[in-house]
Amino acid sequence: MNTDEILKIIKEKFSSDVLDVFKKTETRANITIKPESLVKINEYVFKDIELRFIIATANHTKKGFEILYHYSKDDIGLIVNLHVILPVEKPEIESLTCLFSAANWIEREIHELYGIVFLNHPELEKLISEGNWAEGVYPYRREFK
Repeated sequence: MNTDEILKIIKEKFSSDVLDVFKKTETRANITIKPESLVKINEYVFKDIELRFIIATANHTKKGFEILYHYSKDDIGLIVNLHVILPVEKPEIESLTCLFSAANWIEREIHELYGIVFLNHPELEKLISEGNWAEGVYPYRREFK
């Protein structure tokens, strides 16, 4: 299965949930999805297409809180990013710990740095900030004019 086939399958299977597909190169692609479809699309990518979960990253932009869930198809060198944008007013999204325990620590870290709430996370407790900054302060949040 090549990059184009994988992107086509995801786009067709989740047509009402996929907002955008951007193929940067032959081995790198971003798929922007609706936040409410996160678990079902991640489950499909992980279990059915057998992409390997690498990590999640977040950023605070003028659009809102953006999270990229990075996956790899090692045998063809493909990196697929599932991308969601959360509103600043209510940055909440379902946790992926129901699919794989590897999501546990990175979701805790993103929560501490940005204040994003991962719903149904088994232990959304402090991981890195104990004593480093005040409760309710999220150091990676930005102010936009």
